[in-house]
Amino acid sequence: MTKQYDAIIIGAGHNGLTCAAYLAKAGKKVVVLEARDTVGGMASTSEFAPGFKVSNGAQYATMLNTQVMRDLGISLEYAAKDLPTVVINPDGNNLRMSGDTVSGNLSDSDKAQFSEFKAHTRKFAKVLSGALKVRPPKVVEGDWHDKINLMKLGLKMRLLGTDDMRDLMRIATINLYDVLNERFDNGQLKAAMSLDGIYGNHLAPRSPNTVLNYLYRRTGDLHGFNDPALVKGGMGKVGEAFAEAAKKAGVEIRTGAKVASINVHAEVASGVTLENGDVIEAKAIVSGADPKTTFQKLVGARNIEAGFVRRIRNFRAKGNVAKLQVALKDLPKFAGVDAKDAGGRLVITGDMDYVERAFNHAKYGEYSEKPVLDINIPSVHDDSLAPAGKHVMTVLVQYAPYELRAGWDENKETFKSIVMDLIETHAPGFKDLVEHSELLTPADLEAEFGVHGGHWHHGELTLNQFLMTRPVPTATQYSTPVDNLYLASAGTHPGGGVSGLCGHNAAKQILRTKGV
Repeated sequence: MTKQYDAIIIGAGHNGLTCAAYLAKAGKKVVVLEARDTVGGMASTSEFAPGFKVSNGAQYATMLNTQVMRDLGISLEYAAKDLPTVVINPDGNNLRMSGDTVSGNLSDSDKAQFSEFKAHTRKFAKVLSGALKVRPPKVVEGDWHDKINLMKLGLKMRLLGTDDMRDLMRIATINLYDVLNERFDNGQLKAAMSLDGIYGNHLAPRSPNTVLNYLYRRTGDLHGFNDPALVKGGMGKVGEAFAEAAKKAGVEIRTGAKVASINVHAEVASGVTLENGDVIEAKAIVSGADPKTTFQKLVGARNIEAGFVRRIRNFRAKGNVAKLQVALKDLPKFAGVDAKDAGGRLVITGDMDYVERAFNHAKYGEYSEKPVLDINIPSVHDDSLAPAGKHVMTVLVQYAPYELRAGWDENKETFKSIVMDLIETHAPGFKDLVEHSELLTPADLEAEFGVHGGHWHHGELTLNQFLMTRPVPTATQYSTPVDNLYLASAGTHPGGGVSGLCGHNAAKQILRTKGV
């Protein structure tokens, strides 16, 4: 059967839904095709054990864009906001970061520097933020929109003042390890701060691009997320809210509708074919899938020129984060963590060299023997996620490479035991409370969500995969070498994180250039 639309959106992740909603609000006939039975993509909630629910991919709300939320009429109920980050130690000698303040066994200098550093980098993040909600400008061959956007970015940098502008240019291309060492003394404080520059990527504190990632994360501060937040009901409520906004705008959403291929002839896309054989046609095909999946699987190498195939093949998108999900009989007790912080962000990390050593394993296709853990027990704030009196825990684990040299099938349980034992060290009796647990590796995330490499951000956020080079040259500004085919996933500008900006920017560009 054949049905005609103005636009087909592949994937009901939050960016795909955002793009669909904006196009529909402009009067276009839009259909969203989702392979899974639920919407939201990696912003979804599921029951992994009877009565126990977790956010499948994204764990915290940290970057939701207020303009997108306002434009689409989306409001969310939060179980908790401004979660503190507690660096936990077996002896209870913990550090606590909240907003622009830090407490614990620290020097007065570190405490003062922490507040100053957060305020300082927030100014830099504000400059970056202006470039995130518009299409990435082309330096060469750009039209007047690009020239204006570049002028605005330059003006914002100039308004920083000479000293701050010079400092931004100095730190932007170096690593977070050096930047933090310039300012702070306490090793654990530096390690905990470095996490915002490495999560989800093949990076460690000494890696280039970690400052860029840290500033990118700090843009969430400008939208009220100075610290992580928990959405009541889990991150699935975010996906549902975006889907509801799309439906209200007139979008048709079809779940259980897996796209087998994007139909291309003579480098022009005309529609898609579903796994059941249905053909759906449209003036614009918009892929919310990651770039590698879009071109290598859905379009196919035979339909695009060889140089572009090579660029997509070299686009770096191999995940490094595993996720442990645990059903608990009771609340575990971490030394030095009181009741009000038990549902916060609890991190296990030594100093920055500890993080580097954990990363060293991933370089050679090995899991970390002493990993970095980001622990949250959301049921402390949201009793809808677990049976009465019980709790659910989620743990983000770095590093767990997508391509484990020894194979995940043979080693997943061993790695899970390493993680569980590390938690036990910090919360004696923890393992006795476990009713059920499961570890999701990047390979599992790929299988579940169809994201190549299980990469949270659909691709590394690095200077050569950022702004006008994301995902690759000749596929920037959301268009592609295949006419009528557009991109709207986190693999496009500005990148990963649940913000909605990739979908927002893609829709604006499609309406500007295609008109569908």
